[in-house]
Amino acid sequence: MRNTQKAPKKGIRFLLMGLGGILAALLLAVAALLIIPLTERVDAAPVAGSADWMARLPDDAPLGGLSIPGTHDAGTQYVQLGFFSKCQARSIGQQLEDGFRYLDIRLAVSGDGLGLHHGFCECRTGAAPWSGRLMLEDVLEDCYAFLSAHPTETVIFAVKQEHGDESVAEFQRVLDRYIQEDAGRWYLGSELPSLGEARGRLVLLRRYDDEAGLGEDAGVPLIWPNQNGYDDPARAFSSEGCSVGSLTLAVQDRYEYDEDEKWAAFCAETGDPDAVALRFLSTKGHMKFGHPYRYARELNPRLLALCEGQDVSLGWTVIDFGNAQLAAAIYEQNF
Repeated sequence: MRNTQKAPKKGIRFLLMGLGGILAALLLAVAALLIIPLTERVDAAPVAGSADWMARLPDDAPLGGLSIPGTHDAGTQYVQLGFFSKCQARSIGQQLEDGFRYLDIRLAVSGDGLGLHHGFCECRTGAAPWSGRLMLEDVLEDCYAFLSAHPTETVIFAVKQEHGDESVAEFQRVLDRYIQEDAGRWYLGSELPSLGEARGRLVLLRRYDDEAGLGEDAGVPLIWPNQNGYDDPARAFSSEGCSVGSLTLAVQDRYEYDEDEKWAAFCAETGDPDAVALRFLSTKGHMKFGHPYRYARELNPRLLALCEGQDVSLGWTVIDFGNAQLAAAIYEQNF
C-alpha cells in the first residue's frame, strides 16, 4: 500500500518541478527581451559639420534630387517590446545633430493629442518603466529647437497614421492643430520645395490621403502601396501607385527580406532616373516579429563600405540604428 500511495505524490512533485522549470525559463526569456534592447547601442562619436551640412548646398537644389539620410521609425529609442520594435538608439534631437534630415514619424491619436508608435507599441520618453509616452509635442520641441539653432537646415517630416481606429480625417485634424500652433515653421505645400524654400522649416510629407480636405495645407503626398510581401525576393523598387506631388516616387521598402536579399534590393537601380528615389535599408526578416538590430548590425557596415571612396547616387536613404558616421556617408554624396 505504501508504494502505491507514494507513486502519485512523486509524479506530482515531478510535474510541479517541470512546471517550475518552464515558468523559470519563461521569466528568463521575458527578462532577456526587456534587457537586450537596453544594450543595443551605436557609436555616438560626432562628425564635424553634421549639424549644418545643408549650408554647403545652393538654395536652388531640389530636395528630391539630393542624397538625404533618414531614420526609420525615428521615435523608437525607447519603445514597448523593444526587442521587436526598437529601430533607433539615438533620440530624435540627436538624430538631427547627427545629420539625419528625413524622419519617419508614426503617430496614433492619444486623447486629444498624438503619440508616437511602432505598430501597436507605444514609444516612451525613457527606459524606466514609469517613463511617459513620447508625444508629438516632445518631438516638435526638439525639431523646432534644432532648426532655430541651425536655420540653413530642413527636416523632412514624413508622417504615417500607425495605430488606432480613428479616421484619417480625424487624425489629420489633430495633426493640423499641432501645426497651426506654429505654422510659420512648416512647409505645407503639395509639391516638393527647393532647399531654399525649405530652410529653417519642417516639410510635411503625408503617407495618407487628404480626407480632411486641407487642400494646399495638407502637405506633400508621399504615398506608396505596402511592400511587406515575401512572394518574390528579387523585387526591389516600385513606382506603381507611388507619388510625391507631381513627381514619380521610386520606393524600395521591402521589410521582410533577410540581409542579403535586402542588400540586393537596396543596391538595385530605380528603373526611373527622373524619379525621387526612396531607399529603406531597414528590415525585420521573414519572421512575423523580427529583430531590427540584428539586420542593422549586418547592413549598416555594408552601406559605409559602399560609400567609402566612391560616388553613389543614393537618393533618400532610410536606416535603422543610425549614427553620425552613417549620416555623413550618405549626405557627402551630394558633394
